[in-house]
Amino acid sequence: MAVFVYAENINGVYKKAAFEAVSYAKAIAGKTGDSVTAISINPTDSSDLLYKYGADKVVNVKDAGLKNFSSKAYAEAVGQIADGNIIVFPHTTDASSIAPMLAIQKNYSLITNAIDVPESTSPFQVKRRAFSGKGFMHAKADAAGVIVTVSQNAFGVKENAASGSEEVKELSIANEDTKVINHEQSSGKLDLKEAEIVVSAGRGLKGPENWGMIEDLANVLGAATACSKPVSDIGWRGHNEHVGQTGKAISPNLYVAVGISGAIQHLAGVNSSKTIVVINNDPEAPFFKSADYGVVGDAFQIIPALTEKIKALKA
Repeated sequence: MAVFVYAENINGVYKKAAFEAVSYAKAIAGKTGDSVTAISINPTDSSDLLYKYGADKVVNVKDAGLKNFSSKAYAEAVGQIADGNIIVFPHTTDASSIAPMLAIQKNYSLITNAIDVPESTSPFQVKRRAFSGKGFMHAKADAAGVIVTVSQNAFGVKENAASGSEEVKELSIANEDTKVINHEQSSGKLDLKEAEIVVSAGRGLKGPENWGMIEDLANVLGAATACSKPVSDIGWRGHNEHVGQTGKAISPNLYVAVGISGAIQHLAGVNSSKTIVVINNDPEAPFFKSADYGVVGDAFQIIPALTEKIKALKA
C-alpha cells in the first residue's frame, strides 16, 4: 500500500507547501510501513525535488485539459490515481478545494488543518487547528479512508531522501465547468501563505505613502508583507495582502503587526503564528492580549530604528 500525497505546483513549479505535504506523508508512512506516492498535475519541475523529501514514487499527470484549475476536475484526476486509504493535501487555497471534492467522490473522511503526525492510523486520529485557529481538537476518521490537509508551516519541510521512480500518466479529464477570463499573477514577492516571516500593517500607518518603511523591514528580514482588511478596502494595499478571517489565513514563524488594533476578525487569520510581535502606540490595543511580545510606541520611530539595527547585525 501507499500513502498518497498531492504535490501542488504553480505553473509547473513546486512550492514549499508541496514539500511540506510530502514530508508529512513520509512521516505517516513511517508509522504505517507504507511507501509514499506523490501526484502532480502538469509539472515542469524535476521529480527529484519530491524524492528529496521522501516520495518513493511520483506520478506526473499530463492533461492539457487541466491547464486551467478546477477543483472538480483536479479531484477527478487525483482520484483516478490515488487508490490508498490515506491521501494528504497541503492546506493551500487550491488544494483545500480539491480535498472535499475528492472526499465526496471516494466517501472518505476529511480532516483539515492537521498540525502533527497522527496519534494513530487505525483509526486515523490527528491533532488539528479549530475555531479559526484559536484552539485545537483531536479529530478521528470513521470512514474506510481519510483525506487530510496539513496546515502550512505547522509540520515543516523535512529532508528524507528516497530513491524514487517516476511514472507519466496521460489522462483526459473533462473540464468544461471552468473558463478563465483573465489571469494575473504577482511576481518578485514571497508567497504570503508560505512565508516564515510576515510584516503586516494597518491604518496606524496613516497612508499608503508610509508603506516604504514596512517594505524595508520586510526586506531586511526576508519577510512577506501583509495588511489588515480596512487597509485593503480603502486601496492602500492590494487585497492579495489582506490577512484575517475574510482574507488569507497564515501561520508564519514570526508575525510582526504594526499599527493594527487586533480585531477578532484579523486575529482569526494570524493567531496560528508561532510568535506574534505587536507594535502600537495605544497601550489598550486588543492585539497586545494575543501578542508574545509587545512594543508601545510610535511606529514611525520604532520601525526605521529596528530596520537599521537588524541591518547592522547582519553586516
